[in-house]
Amino acid sequence: MSQECVIKLQLATREKIRKLNSLRAGEVQPGEFWDVVVVTAADENQREAYELQIREKADRRELPLGLHYKVFSDPPGCKIGNGGSTLYALQQLNEIYGKTLGKLRVILIHAGGFSQRLPSASALGKIFTAVPLGDPLYQMLELKLALYVDFPSHMKPGVLVTCADDIELYSTGDDESVRFDKPGFTALAHPSPLSIGTTHGVFVLDSNKKSTNSEMENVSCLRFLHKPSIDTMRNSGAVCKRQSGCFSLSDAEFVYTDSTYYVDFDTAKSLLNLLKELGPLDCEVDAYGDFLQALGPGATIDYTSNTANVTKEESSLVGIRQKIFHLLKGTPLNVILLNNSKFYHIGTTSEYLFHLAEDAALRSELGLLSSAFSLNMNENSGCCVMYSVLDPSCSVGAGSVVEYSRLGPGASVDGGCIVSSCWVSAGLSVPEGVFMHSLCVNYKLQTRFVTVVFGINDDLKRSVEAPAYMEELNLFGFSLAECLSRWGLKSEVLRFSGDASGCSLWNACLFPVCPDQQSSFSLSLEMLQAALSGSTFTLPKDTTLMSMQESLQCKNLEGMLKFRKGLYEDITQRKINNQR
Repeated sequence: MSQECVIKLQLATREKIRKLNSLRAGEVQPGEFWDVVVVTAADENQREAYELQIREKADRRELPLGLHYKVFSDPPGCKIGNGGSTLYALQQLNEIYGKTLGKLRVILIHAGGFSQRLPSASALGKIFTAVPLGDPLYQMLELKLALYVDFPSHMKPGVLVTCADDIELYSTGDDESVRFDKPGFTALAHPSPLSIGTTHGVFVLDSNKKSTNSEMENVSCLRFLHKPSIDTMRNSGAVCKRQSGCFSLSDAEFVYTDSTYYVDFDTAKSLLNLLKELGPLDCEVDAYGDFLQALGPGATIDYTSNTANVTKEESSLVGIRQKIFHLLKGTPLNVILLNNSKFYHIGTTSEYLFHLAEDAALRSELGLLSSAFSLNMNENSGCCVMYSVLDPSCSVGAGSVVEYSRLGPGASVDGGCIVSSCWVSAGLSVPEGVFMHSLCVNYKLQTRFVTVVFGINDDLKRSVEAPAYMEELNLFGFSLAECLSRWGLKSEVLRFSGDASGCSLWNACLFPVCPDQQSSFSLSLEMLQAALSGSTFTLPKDTTLMSMQESLQCKNLEGMLKFRKGLYEDITQRKINNQR
C-alpha cells in the first residue's frame, strides 16, 4: 500500500470520527443521521441487556440523540441466522412504523449470538466491545456509527445491513461519496487477496465496464460467490489484475470481497413478503450467502443445494433457499468498489489481541490508544488498557488487553493476555497467553461471581459426543482430563451444562461460584497455576462449579453494569480532580 493511500485512509477515517464526535450528545437534525438504529439480539435475555446498555449510553450522552434506537430479538426456538434476523427485524420495523417506514433511513447491525470465540463479549454483547478511542470511550456501536456517518445523507430510504464485529475503513476522492440511491441491493466491495476470498463473499463484476482506477467506482455485478474455491473464482471471472491507482492491496491478482450492503425500500418490502411466504423459520438463513447469491443476471439456482458451508444442515434449508432465489431473481446487485479500503474482523480472542495491542496499521488509521479512559497506565507500553483502574505499581505485558478491570498494588499481567471485567487483588500475577473474564451471576437468589479462564487459543466450540471423550478437549495446552486430575476432580463427576448434544469447554462446569469478585478471580487463578505447573490444588469443600454457558444463563446484568459504573465514577472523578 503506497504512502499516499495510507495517508488518505488515515485522514478520511479521522474525519469520520470527528463528525460522529460532533454529533454525540446532541440532537441530530432530520436527514443528518440515521432515523433508526437497529441492533439484533439472539433472545429476549440478550435484548434486555442491549436495551439497558443503550439506555445508559444515551443517559450519559455518549450517542447521537433525537433518533430511534431499537433492539429486536430473534423468535424463540431454533437459530435462524443473520438472514432470518434481517427478515424478522424488517417485520418488526413494519409493525412499528407502517407506511412511515418508506421514508426512513435504517441501519441494521447484526449483534446476536453468544460470541464463543471472544467470550469477553458474550455477557454484554459484541456490539458493546470496547475500542481504545474517544472520550467518552468508544464501543463497537459508536465505531460502526462513525465509520458510516456519511451514508445517511447520500442514501434513499432503505436499510443498511452490517455486522457488529468488523471494521471497514475507506477513502474516496474529494468529489466522490458513497451513494445508496439505486434500486435493489448495493454492496460495498474491498480488494482482497484470493486466500481471503475463500472465506468471504466474492463479486463477479461485469468485465465490459472499464475500470477508472479511482478510489471508488460504481459497477454492476453479474453474480455473487459465497466462500468460493480459488478455482471457482478464476473460472467465474472474479479474479482481477492490479492496475495503477490508489489501491490498498499490492497483490498482482485480487478479488473484491463483501462487507456491508444496502437494500432500497421497495426491495425491503419484497423481503417482508418472503417472510410471509416462508412462515416461521426452522433453519439458519445467511444474509450474505442466501440473499446475495440470488442476485445479478448471472445468478443460477445451483447454490441452493450446496450446503458445504452450512454449520448445521436442516432438511428445510434447500427449499427455503429456492424460494429466496425465485423471489429475488432479477433484482439488481450494484457494487461500490472501495479501492482504497481495509476490512478488519475482530470476532476472536487472537484477532482482538492483535488488532488492539499489536497492529500498527489499524492503530495509525483509527488513532487507537494504548491507554484509553483508564487510570495509572503509561502510553506506548505495547499493550492496551481500557476503562480500567490500575494501581501505579501494576504492570501489563506487551500484547495484552485489560478492559473494565481493577488491578491492586503489585498485580501484573504477562504478555498476550485478555483480562476483562476482573478485580485483581494485590500481588497476583496472570501468566502469559491467558483469557480471564469475571461474570456476576444469580445463584440461589443471591449475587455471586464466576471467573472463567481459558488459554487464548483454546477452542471453546470444539465438541465431543460424551464425557468419556474429554481427553480430546484441550485446556491451556493440556487435556481436560489432565487438568481435572490436578484439581482433585474425578472425570466422572464433571458436569456439562445444557442439552446432551455435545461436551465442550463452553459447557464444561469448571469454574467456582464465589461470594465476591476478588475471591472469584483468585480461586480461578490458583486453578490455572496448578494446571500449568503440574502441582495439585484442592477446591474448598462444597464449591459449586459453573460453565461459561451456565454463567450466561444466570448472569446478573445489574451487577456487571454496577461494577462498570464504579470504574466510570472513579475515572471521571480523578480526571476532574486533575483538571483543578
